[in-house]
This record gives sequence, structure tokens and C-alpha cells, in this order.
Amino acid sequence: MNAQELFEHLGGKLNNDFPALHASVFKSTQGTPYLSTPGAVLIAKPQVELSGVKNFLEGFDSGLAFASYPDDPTALSSGAQLCKIAGQTCYASFSPKRTMNREAARYFQNIMESGHGSVLEHANFSFLLYGISRSLTHELIRHRAGFGFSQLSQRYVSGRVLRFVERPEFQDGGKFHQLFLERIDRAYAEYHKLADALLAEQGSGATILSAEAKTDLRKKVNQAARGLLPNETETIMVITGNVRAWRHVIEMRASDHSELEIRALAVRLLLCLREIEPILFGDYELHELPDGTYSVSTPNRKV
Repeated sequence: MNAQELFEHLGGKLNNDFPALHASVFKSTQGTPYLSTPGAVLIAKPQVELSGVKNFLEGFDSGLAFASYPDDPTALSSGAQLCKIAGQTCYASFSPKRTMNREAARYFQNIMESGHGSVLEHANFSFLLYGISRSLTHELIRHRAGFGFSQLSQRYVSGRVLRFVERPEFQDGGKFHQLFLERIDRAYAEYHKLADALLAEQGSGATILSAEAKTDLRKKVNQAARGLLPNETETIMVITGNVRAWRHVIEMRASDHSELEIRALAVRLLLCLREIEPILFGDYELHELPDGTYSVSTPNRKV
């Protein structure tokens, strides 16, 4: 199965050229909500407009014919276009003898083979991620360079948004799946029981939690009750990264040596990015493993 086929097989959709791979929500017999796959929704990408650079280009010797640069007849995706002009700026490569957009794939292949990844840092892509555990995000946020993270705070949200994530190893419907359901039912019930008890205690005049306002009290109840929640608790995140940073995460976390849950997320991120930036992410090869999961590899590592 190639990348396009897998994107479609996993239910991938394009909304106004923004890809998304959604995750279903399930419930235990006790009504505890949980998810078993990551959800990834692209919510922002570069917007490029080159017409404004024409005056700048016209300031050079007319014999160089730099002013024709914005008139390249071949359209590129926004990320590839942004990274290409960044790279060509380094050599003032704006003349008609430059590498044209129709040859952009070869242009970027040369960049990647040479390891000149700095030009890939200009194009940023933002995803909303959900259906991921706090165990996963403890690993993901270690990739600081080139990324920005905004993650759900358990202090500021009520138990009404509490959901859990089932690991791939437990999803065969056997005893470990049943143990997972029992575990999240217990955690869900204990969280709400503890939160209600703390609120009741405070309402009776006790001073277990000091708070100046009702909202402040609710926050302190949440921060105390969250201590019993497991790493299987779902979190949500908006993450922004540049192409170079995304490539690093995909190489590290979609490798066949990577942990199952984060690999499933990294593969989905690649599928989404490849949908809209086939030149910048087209060198990755998809591999189906004996257990039915997927990994990726590229000859252009550590660009």
C-alpha cells in the first residue's frame, strides 16, 4: 500500500487543501470515553505571495533579468515555493538560468543530499492532535528545536472532557483490552469521586483548598484530582513545526525501532504533510511491518 492509498484507507480527507486523519471515540459499557488511534488535523500552512518582490528584483542590473523571477509559469505548493525562494536567495539565483519551478523536485533533492536543511526551516505547519496519551506527549515534547507546543492543561478543564487512549498492544479484544476498560472505568469514577469530595469538603467550611473565587477553586480541585490519572489519559495539542523539524520527528518516530503509539502518530503526520507537500516529503518510503503497522524511511536523513 502506497502513501496515498494508506491516507485514504485510514479515512484521510482534504478540506480546502488541508488534510485531516480523524480518530473515532468509543465508550466502555460504563460510558467511559476512549480512543484507539491518533487524530491529526492540519490547521495552518504557509501563504506565499511573490508579486511584492518584483520591485526589489528590478533594482538590479536589467541585464540580469531578475524581474522575471515571480513569473515562473509552474505553480508550486506554498511550502516548496517558500523554501525554494529562500534557497535561491542565498545565491541571488533569480535569473532565467536558475532552476525553474518545473525542476523543483531535483532542486530539493540536491539540497537534501547535500544536507543543507536550513532552507527548510522557513515553512511551518500547524496540527491539532488528539487521541494521544500523555505518555506519548512526554516523548513528543522532547523535540524542542523548531517546534511550538500548546497542550491541554488538566488544571483548567473539567472532568467532562476526560477521555483515555488505548495502546495498540491492547486492541485485540482479549484480556488486556478488558483490563484496559476496567482500568479506565475505575480511573474515571475515582477522579470524579475525588473531585466531588474536595468540592463538598470546601463547601462545608474546610480549608483543604484555598481559593479566592469559584473558578480558582475549580482549578485547584482539578489540579489535586488529576494526580490519580494514568498516562493513558488523553491529551490534545496544537503543535507547529518547520519542515526540517517535522522531517526529524518523522525519521525518529516513524522508524520501525520506534514505540508503537508514537509511530502511528508520526506515520499519520507524514501522510498529511505528503498530501500537500509531495516535493518536500516525497522521498520517504512506507513499509508495512509483519504486525500490520507501518514505518517509514528515507535516504536523506538528518537534512
